[in-house]
Amino acid sequence: MKIVKKIFYFLIGVIAILLIVALFVKKDYAVEKEIVINQPLPEVFAYIKLLKNQDNYSKWNKMDPNMKKTYTGTDGTVGFIAAWESDNEQVGQGEQEIINIVEGKRIDTKLRFKVPFEAQDDAYMITEEAGPGQTKVKWGFKGSFPYPMNLMNLFMDMDKAVGNDFQVGLDNLKQLMEK
Repeated sequence: MKIVKKIFYFLIGVIAILLIVALFVKKDYAVEKEIVINQPLPEVFAYIKLLKNQDNYSKWNKMDPNMKKTYTGTDGTVGFIAAWESDNEQVGQGEQEIINIVEGKRIDTKLRFKVPFEAQDDAYMITEEAGPGQTKVKWGFKGSFPYPMNLMNLFMDMDKAVGNDFQVGLDNLKQLMEK
């Protein structure tokens, strides 16, 4: 019986230490990738502001060709929602809503993940002129882990976890736009 007590106290101690450490670990995370596309800004922006076009370049949209998709509203306008549902655990279920558009410069969306975990993140795509007939596209997102889940920031590098996927999507976008 003494060994069970010792194990119990040890586990309580470990949990207490983890909860204390979580008080000092950052909650926020952000990932941003960029690429230069050899096309004029108006053409690039007109293409990326339509969420349905992400089917053609986003790595996540290409992971499950059988993904069920539903749309609400007018694509390319504030309030448009693209929802997805997949049996693929890496894709899961969620929705993306356009919450702000600064024409020719920026589109902001709210990502609401439902399965395999619940989370909300702010995503964006920014366009800038990079030279004659060239456009720099920045694609990123930011969010936060609630306490004590923010401990995951100690073990998870969000840039490695999703940054590569953003870069694949941007590389796909570049190839598509430069054809």
